[in-house]
Amino acid sequence: MEKQYLVDEIRLGESWRLFKIMGEFVDGVESLHEVGPAVSIFGSARTKSSDPIFLKTEQIAALFVKQNFAVITGGGGIMEAANKGAAEAGGKSIGLNIELPFEQKPNPHANLQLNFHYFFIRKVMFVKYASAYIIMPGGFGTLDELFEAVTLIQTQRIKPFPLIMVDSDYWSGLVEWVKKRLLAEKLISPADMDILQVMDDPEEIVKTVQKTIIF
Repeated sequence: MEKQYLVDEIRLGESWRLFKIMGEFVDGVESLHEVGPAVSIFGSARTKSSDPIFLKTEQIAALFVKQNFAVITGGGGIMEAANKGAAEAGGKSIGLNIELPFEQKPNPHANLQLNFHYFFIRKVMFVKYASAYIIMPGGFGTLDELFEAVTLIQTQRIKPFPLIMVDSDYWSGLVEWVKKRLLAEKLISPADMDILQVMDDPEEIVKTVQKTIIF
């Protein structure tokens, strides 16, 4: 059980682990640096294939592939749906898997599969090689990835690529809270709200990204 807490293992006497971290970075860069225009799709690992949002994710991924985008995502649930949609549409279907004690596992639809021990390296790969971020419904992990991308855009550490939250019924409460608390209390600027886009229609989502990305 103790070995699952990877961050706690990095102690002064174990600095050799830094070489493992460097190795994961090198593997990721070498594998992804030529993928071309891509979108990263985030979402819950717990979503079942019978869920309508699973099918919608498949559709969105397939539409992006048809417009010459690669799809970068994770392992199971919604992420499997994204890999499935991209692969069946004949495109680059990239799976960045993270080793967890539950939920996450590779899926058979990724035609390029990378495995990571460390969340922060995986998150760098999601952000570095994508030209847009598509946020499907999800839990803490999805929220973490959402606000990581928002913060990097807000602080101008990455280009202001489209960040689209899919399913207005799911995300509207969060967006309203951001307006009523963060914006109202001047903890963020009015322009920061422009980072968050909420959409429902798959074709509209793809067109919005196309307007921003120059091939």
